[in-house]
Amino acid sequence: MKKHILLFFFCSITAFAQKPAFTLEQIMGTPFPTELTASPTDKKIAWVQNARGVRNIWMAQAPDFQGKQLTSFTKDDGKDISQLRWSPDARTLLFVHGGGTRGSEPPNPSSDPAGSELAIYKISTEGGQPVKITDGTYPTLSPKGDSLVFLRKGQIYITTLDGGKDSRQLLKVRGSSSQLRWSPNGNQLAFVSNRGDHSFIGVFDLTSRNLRFLSPSVDTDNNPVWSPDGNQIAFIRIPAGDDVIFGPTREAEPWSILVADVATGKGKTLWKADAGVGSAYREIVSDNQIFWTANNYIVFPWEKDGWTHLYSVSAKGGNATLLTPGNFEVEYISLTTDKNEILFNSNQDDIDRRHIWRVAPASSKPVAVTQGKGIEWLPVMLSDGKTIGVLGSDALRPARALMVTNTTSFKPLVSNSLSVDFPEKLLVEPQAVTVSAVDGMPIPAQLFLPANIKKGEKRPALIFFHGGSRRQMLLGWNYGSYYHNAYALNQYFVSQGYIVLSVNYRSGIGYGMHFREAINYGEAGGTEFNDVMGAGLYLRSRPDVDGSKIGLWGGSYGGYLTAMGLSRASDLFAAGVDIHGVHDWNVGIKTFVPDYNKLEFPEKARKAFDASPLATVDTWKSPVLVIHGDDDRNVDFAETVELVKALRKRNVEIEQLIFPDEVHSFLRYANWLECFKATSDFFDRKLRNKNNP
Repeated sequence: MKKHILLFFFCSITAFAQKPAFTLEQIMGTPFPTELTASPTDKKIAWVQNARGVRNIWMAQAPDFQGKQLTSFTKDDGKDISQLRWSPDARTLLFVHGGGTRGSEPPNPSSDPAGSELAIYKISTEGGQPVKITDGTYPTLSPKGDSLVFLRKGQIYITTLDGGKDSRQLLKVRGSSSQLRWSPNGNQLAFVSNRGDHSFIGVFDLTSRNLRFLSPSVDTDNNPVWSPDGNQIAFIRIPAGDDVIFGPTREAEPWSILVADVATGKGKTLWKADAGVGSAYREIVSDNQIFWTANNYIVFPWEKDGWTHLYSVSAKGGNATLLTPGNFEVEYISLTTDKNEILFNSNQDDIDRRHIWRVAPASSKPVAVTQGKGIEWLPVMLSDGKTIGVLGSDALRPARALMVTNTTSFKPLVSNSLSVDFPEKLLVEPQAVTVSAVDGMPIPAQLFLPANIKKGEKRPALIFFHGGSRRQMLLGWNYGSYYHNAYALNQYFVSQGYIVLSVNYRSGIGYGMHFREAINYGEAGGTEFNDVMGAGLYLRSRPDVDGSKIGLWGGSYGGYLTAMGLSRASDLFAAGVDIHGVHDWNVGIKTFVPDYNKLEFPEKARKAFDASPLATVDTWKSPVLVIHGDDDRNVDFAETVELVKALRKRNVEIEQLIFPDEVHSFLRYANWLECFKATSDFFDRKLRNKNNP
């Protein structure tokens, strides 16, 4: 009898341990689009495509909207292209070359001996080579196109499109500046002056060279937006509060919207959040957080009912009107061409996807622009006031730049953006499941099942945790490049025979404030570990899973949860891949709050450590692969150094993959590929006893 059981087990392993149906190069080979932007005239649309680490600008134009490549970069050098900006005549595109991470020093992940740059370039929409204008970031052209302001080391500079010796510092102010906003007539410039524990809205008159701060206070003022006539500025005010927050922020001193007279600098409160739920500010994904429409409404996000929604209020004052009612969240926001409507994406009626909607500020009934089983984001309206461009994907097809033709169909702007060997027909559609955390909380997840499982087979299984934690994995290719790559690896694992569970653990987005601001999450108690355990027990209970071969993987916050699982439940989790994870919350907090001193918060600091993997490292038994770039500016490299030191003392099996000069969200495709190949090889050896060549 035992012989038959062993024979059956051997046959089961052999059945799915064959050569994968596709390679990592094939599934990761398609370009990822970002920076979609519409021209102010001539019905053009531009975006950036990252094809295997080679980034280039593309453009399409009416009437055929056939994408053409404008730049001709050829290297996977980690040099980002971002901050696309149109000239007023739509004949020139500006962009920033380099950067791509937090901090002022440009990253150099290819270890180029010549170093890297952070510079503003221009390129003609007719083609040709890019021309460097100057060193700097955040290029902002005046409405007439005759002046270009930009930032350099936190200070405001000005030049022309020709750049060169014409570049000069526009004004000298304390602190650092950001959020440059020209007045409608181009004579004045609004900006945010950051002073550490407070910030002001400044307005500089280029003619009189007068600088005025609008209604200054001890609070944090940001996101200035000009009125259509240029006489007023609306902005957000966030009251001064604690710099270091431990645990959920469901309530705070209520934030407000002020409107100030530009000539006098005097401001008044237009609207103020109610106390209680929604009193803490919640951002949307947009260059602007508030919008002043042509018909004098101000549109803004608010979590009054525990969901991130859009509201409007008359610029003259009054009560706020809810524009997007329901149990869903708005995310990517833009104005229509006439500035009288809002385009946005949300998970309305489709909690694990995203679709595009439009709404007028005087109305409360959004109209669907897209529907179906796809995922759409970053909506922009072209200068004709009708055509809408989006970025979109679905379960089988990765992200592409698209033109909306009707609510369920799209025209790709690049007809052959998918590589010829992309394995679309070999992918699986993940299914939505709900996992019960060990404390009883229902946790959304996506289950990936191989197509060839036979009755009675038991497969090894993997659990994936996203980073953030303010992220959400979807029922398809993700809209974030990091999680787009993670989705690709999960599909690859399925092709190799693994069962994969992608967990949207508490403290993530998409399911409302109370899920996101979960009690005692993160450094306040690590309650997400309940979700880790619930996911493991769910898989172990499945008849198609080998309960002794469950692995964990994830990056950043996902690395933290991977390490939590291995340090606290090595009897359940057989192996893990921890990619730039947080291992001591007191180190992690300091990365984002540099002046944090745990001695000032002894009780909270102790609790933060207790919620960290290093607190329970003595019970860590399972082998782990740690992966980290040593120029990581989001999770300090010291997090991995300290973990490895602690595990070595306890004779835990450790493997390492370290990328010199690489940052948090790996900028080089070669490093992503090496990371994923090492991850796959590690799990094959630890969960399948298979040595890859």
